[in-house]
Amino acid sequence: MEFGLSQDQLLLDDSVRKYLSSEVSIDAVRKIASGEQSDSDIWRGLADMGLAGIIIPEAHGGAELGMLDAVAIAEAMGYAACPGPFLSTAVMSAHLLNHSGATDPLAGMASGDYRVGIAFSDFVGSRKGAVTESASKLSGQSLYALDASADAYLVALADGRTFMVESEHLDRTLLTTIDTTRSVCELNFDQTPACLVTDDAQLVRDTLYRGRAIQAADTLGAAQYMLDQAVAYSLDRKQFNRAIGSFQAVKHMCAEMASQLEPCRAFVWYAGHAFDEAAEDAAATACHAKAHLSEVGQFVAKTSTEVHGGMGFTDLVGLHYWFKRIGFNRQLLGSPEAVRHEVAVMQGLCGD
Repeated sequence: MEFGLSQDQLLLDDSVRKYLSSEVSIDAVRKIASGEQSDSDIWRGLADMGLAGIIIPEAHGGAELGMLDAVAIAEAMGYAACPGPFLSTAVMSAHLLNHSGATDPLAGMASGDYRVGIAFSDFVGSRKGAVTESASKLSGQSLYALDASADAYLVALADGRTFMVESEHLDRTLLTTIDTTRSVCELNFDQTPACLVTDDAQLVRDTLYRGRAIQAADTLGAAQYMLDQAVAYSLDRKQFNRAIGSFQAVKHMCAEMASQLEPCRAFVWYAGHAFDEAAEDAAATACHAKAHLSEVGQFVAKTSTEVHGGMGFTDLVGLHYWFKRIGFNRQLLGSPEAVRHEVAVMQGLCGD
């Protein structure tokens, strides 16, 4: 049995990668990471290609494609360390709003004119200072909300009730994380008016699982970039009049990275495919894919940097953007340990 992307998906992947290679250069990533410019121009270009509405129904201006298509796009974006709200607006928010029946924002999201961030910290793990609701007003604090430039946020409470809050009504503070290619912020609510979107905790969980599948794909792309850079550097860098790639130790490092990373591709693709065609496998596969890619990505990031030697830590090479992106993906929306425990509980292998 052959499992892979269809011809249409391969063409989509190729067009996305060509756009990213020409428009999202390392210099563009540096400027956005340093705060010299925003990610709005890049997001506008992606939206013009139809990627902002990748899973949004055609009736609302979207492409109405599947999760496997979104996963392929996420992998390409990870490879380019592409900034922007693809995870939050194009996938998680689009899915939750569409399936909750709150479809009014979808047209603006599909066109790239309206960005909806995700604030799921309370739902992912309970903590002090959690957001509470009274009479359709929110109080409390939500940490690590995705997309500090969003026009609105979907705020999930610990019990699964999810509210939409316009950015103009809340106080938000940009948070500094190791990953400067994507922004997160702290949302503070003080009797802030909010609109209930859904009280279906299962829908919120499904949205979370989809986000984890996208993260796994993003890490896969970022790790592949670091591996490719390590191989290219090993063939170019010479020591004792020989390319360091000819040394057995370096060969083994590159081979081990490739041997660990390559099987992950089918794993991640199946995670996307499961949401479209094998719903009974989707949740567990997405969680396992995120957890496993977190570990493999960390290994590839570390080993690729070591192949580069001291150059690997310089801004001139720029590997640190991918290194830190992989590290942030590891913790965002649940650490590998937390996600594996969640799946074990889901499958009845241990208690909550």
